[in-house]
Amino acid sequence: MQAFQYHKAPSLTAAAQALSKDPEAKPLSGGMTLLPTLKARLAAPTQLIDITGISELSGIFHQGATLSIGAATRHYQVASSDIVREAIPALADLAGQIGDPQVRNRGTLGGSVANNDPAADYPSAVLGLGATIVTNLRQIAAADFFLGMFATALEAGELIVRIDFPIPSKAAYAKFPHPASGYAMAGVFIAKTTAGIQVAVTGAGPGVFRWAEAEHALSQSFNPGVAATAALATDDLNADIHGTSEYRGQLVRVMAKRAIAQMST
Repeated sequence: MQAFQYHKAPSLTAAAQALSKDPEAKPLSGGMTLLPTLKARLAAPTQLIDITGISELSGIFHQGATLSIGAATRHYQVASSDIVREAIPALADLAGQIGDPQVRNRGTLGGSVANNDPAADYPSAVLGLGATIVTNLRQIAAADFFLGMFATALEAGELIVRIDFPIPSKAAYAKFPHPASGYAMAGVFIAKTTAGIQVAVTGAGPGVFRWAEAEHALSQSFNPGVAATAALATDDLNADIHGTSEYRGQLVRVMAKRAIAQMST
């Protein structure tokens, strides 16, 4: 691991200033993606800016048709929150499937979304629900936030403060986890929203994506059989020692079928 300086930011403003002054600095919260990256020498930041304990990044609030969750909220807090379970049960279920107990007790919502790991769970809920990512500088629609593998619309000195989730009439998440890491080999989040039925897929491709063909088919007939017939291009899906692109395409169909079945009960 490379040498770096460590600073604990006393406020959101201080953290943003430190990050904007040094483009090689990295924010540190749960560290579930950052620390393994450092150990593997895939990153060499000059500074780690610890943003844990900043009050602006905490809290779970339900107001009107929106569920707001602070960026520093840990996975286990989302999974166990009565507020989340009442407003969007599928989001609590998703959080409860992330990694293992150790990861769920350290990892944070904001860290997961900001890193945009292609196998992370939260991006599917953010995109599937049409959430808004609120930063210290602006508000970013989910459709404009995820730019590709480990890439987002966040700029230097920009930090996620909270994520605002529109509350759907119904939603579900189904995931096929890698047996060792717990990451999604394929995860499908389906939501009935005011904008229509939205289907987001994580794990199977180089980044989270909307499955438009399934959305259209489900809007015509909402039943599990749609998952077997909706068009799904597999050319761009992941292929590695764990499975071919065709295999991952089949996993997407099976997970979609399970999510639809959950919503139909």
